[in-house]
Amino acid sequence: MSNDSLTPIRRHPRNKTVAAWLAFLTGPLGGHRFYLYGWSDTWGWAHAIPTALGLWGVDRVLTFGQDDKLSWVLLPLLGFSLVIACLAAIVYALMPAERWNTRHNPMLPPDAPSGATHWWTVLAVVLALMVGATAFMASLAFGFQRYFEYQIEEGLRISQ
Repeated sequence: MSNDSLTPIRRHPRNKTVAAWLAFLTGPLGGHRFYLYGWSDTWGWAHAIPTALGLWGVDRVLTFGQDDKLSWVLLPLLGFSLVIACLAAIVYALMPAERWNTRHNPMLPPDAPSGATHWWTVLAVVLALMVGATAFMASLAFGFQRYFEYQIEEGLRISQ
């Protein structure tokens, strides 16, 4: 038996700023999870499901109009997947360097530069807050508007 099979797998250090930007830009597709945990990460692949369903809802609205009831359910999924991706970017960017390196770079010292916060990290937080809050409010507004319109339609149908 060779010593090569007993040596731990070496990987490149995971940078906090890169992870935050990947979560912001490709988070709905799981890009940040693949960067941190590899292509076999189940949660990374699971991110694509609500994103795809939400995009299907956008397609249904463009095809059938705003009165399509299935799109009322599907569209907020896209918004919430954007919100979750922005929240992941914020959590990654605000994580202290020691905790980042302990979790994602255990072979490095706790104060390694891969966990440091830079201006690019701060910019990722600011943009994630703006986009995430907008997506969250838009998803809630769309969902509640369609729900109450449906309730009014049902009330009118019952009263006739």
